[in-house]
Amino acid sequence: MPSTHDWINEPLGVVEGMFAASQNGPNSGWEAKAVGFFKDQLKEKDAQMMVPSLNDVPLHYLKPNSLVKFRCLIQDMFDPEFYMGVYETVDPSTQAKMLRCGKYRDVTECGVDFNSRSAVTAERQTFYCVPIPGENQWVKERYAGTSQARVVPSTSYVPSRQKRSYEEDDDMDTQPQKQREPHAGPQSSTEQHGNGDCKRQETEAPSAQATSASHLDLNFPLPGEKGPSCLVKVYEDGDSFKLNDALEVYGILSVSPALSALADEKDASSSLLAPSECMETTEEQRVHSPPASLVPRLHMLCAKPLPHNNPLLPSATLENNSAFLSSTLSEMAAVRAELLSYFTHVLLGDALAAEYLILHLISNVYTRRDVLPLGKFTLNLSGCPVVASYTERLYQIIQQLVPSSHHLSMSLQNMNQMRLVPKKDYVANRLVSGALQLARNTSLFLDETQLEQGQLDTTGVRNVTALGNLISWQKVDYDFNYHQMEFPCNINVLVASEGRSLLPSDCQVHLQPQMAPSQVEEYLSSVHMHPQASSQLNKYRIFLSVARLLDYSISDEVTKLVEDDFVDMRKDDPQSISAEDLHRMLVVARLLSLSLGQTSLCRDNWLKTKHLEMLRRTRMEQHKSVNGNEP
Repeated sequence: MPSTHDWINEPLGVVEGMFAASQNGPNSGWEAKAVGFFKDQLKEKDAQMMVPSLNDVPLHYLKPNSLVKFRCLIQDMFDPEFYMGVYETVDPSTQAKMLRCGKYRDVTECGVDFNSRSAVTAERQTFYCVPIPGENQWVKERYAGTSQARVVPSTSYVPSRQKRSYEEDDDMDTQPQKQREPHAGPQSSTEQHGNGDCKRQETEAPSAQATSASHLDLNFPLPGEKGPSCLVKVYEDGDSFKLNDALEVYGILSVSPALSALADEKDASSSLLAPSECMETTEEQRVHSPPASLVPRLHMLCAKPLPHNNPLLPSATLENNSAFLSSTLSEMAAVRAELLSYFTHVLLGDALAAEYLILHLISNVYTRRDVLPLGKFTLNLSGCPVVASYTERLYQIIQQLVPSSHHLSMSLQNMNQMRLVPKKDYVANRLVSGALQLARNTSLFLDETQLEQGQLDTTGVRNVTALGNLISWQKVDYDFNYHQMEFPCNINVLVASEGRSLLPSDCQVHLQPQMAPSQVEEYLSSVHMHPQASSQLNKYRIFLSVARLLDYSISDEVTKLVEDDFVDMRKDDPQSISAEDLHRMLVVARLLSLSLGQTSLCRDNWLKTKHLEMLRRTRMEQHKSVNGNEP
């Protein structure tokens, strides 16, 4: 049995050993055994934490052909490709022939006999994967902090390490887990042209690297994102993955410099061919065969879908971790009360808005009925002060509590210029990402207080329409030039505005500060003078994620109670409550119950729901009477 060192540092040795054993007897499904071996190893205690992560460890600290993991989103799916699954090599001196395994590799051994009858051509899929968009810093730090992987600088990357400044080297030594931008540059000593060029190479490399990186668009959905992107090679169950799935991939890292050389040769040869004879355009080759130093290849052994990316929760599902679940449920009511107090403070003393903010943050599309997504709860928080950058401060607080989020300023310039909807580029044969290509349960904060007077152009109207469809139907229509394709999503949208939002919402709460407008700025500065302790923040983070993952049901008895209540309310005044109001109350009741750690609706929570909705509607009516038509 291979040791931990062997299967993490030399996974190809394990694979080749099983392949070789299968050649000595009848084919006994060695491929399934190899994958099963790694899955079994990863089930051992702390084994997953011992595997280095591409999210945490700089690429030049990772050993080529070692086992690594990558927490990512499937941003694009390329066409299937053929590879040499089994091939035969001939020793030039002895003419001895040997069968070799080409699986989990990009480059074959030397001396391939292309006329061999033993060669087997196989097919694999390629996914273009990026780090989870909008993943917050506290999540990255927590994942990196719990890693037990032992990494040392790879000797394959000596030239790359030469090119960093002394300050960077010092920083790297003190923070080995810190993710850095990958470097594009020579990956092997054969690319250095004698000692005379070394000094020149050192002084000129940084600008050359910057040029390479800028020429290659890594296609991150959100602006300003950092981290590696990967070409993930998938060998089994490719159909079980979907675009925008969040995964943790375990696979064999491939950063062979030969990949760049092959891409260059391919590029040169295609330029000699007539356009009709070349299957790929130059743009497509550049996108599908980028330098391995910038976009490493990851040959998937196994992958697990990520229902969440909160590192404070156990990796197993809640149902399989009963001790954690029961402990958390018993504390949820108390943590909720503390979080309510904190949000009341942040929302300028408004306890009602704080209640609805909690409900919004734990909302989740749990199923779809025809086209209707059930469970969504988009909140329009109107009446937000425009002083002291209030909405930005509010977002920063939410950012500290949820695993993934994005602040989208709805300024006229952003609406008219940003690409929100992904679009297919047929020339490069890739999906160009947009800001709405997000993982499930991402918190999207739309800051409408930044919207000034002016004219929305065609792009602006299209972007506002896309936001409206996202809120109403939890779907984004990707642009495939000649048609649109619906992609369902599950994104929590919070709209902060001065008046009522121009976008739809499931619930509007008008903020009611418990102080004079002149005191707001001074009060806000005090909110951030006393940041929450890390342990307290962790309690809130666990609370919000667990509440979102809980199952929920309504008994027949309570269903009858709700129906009777609805009939009674309609009797008094048929105009007072509509079917839409009842639907919202049922959503509020569900979220209120889950926030208290209760997985079914009881009479008390239904009565509290009615009370909350009565307070909210009364406030909206009062605001409407004071401000005329603006609700």
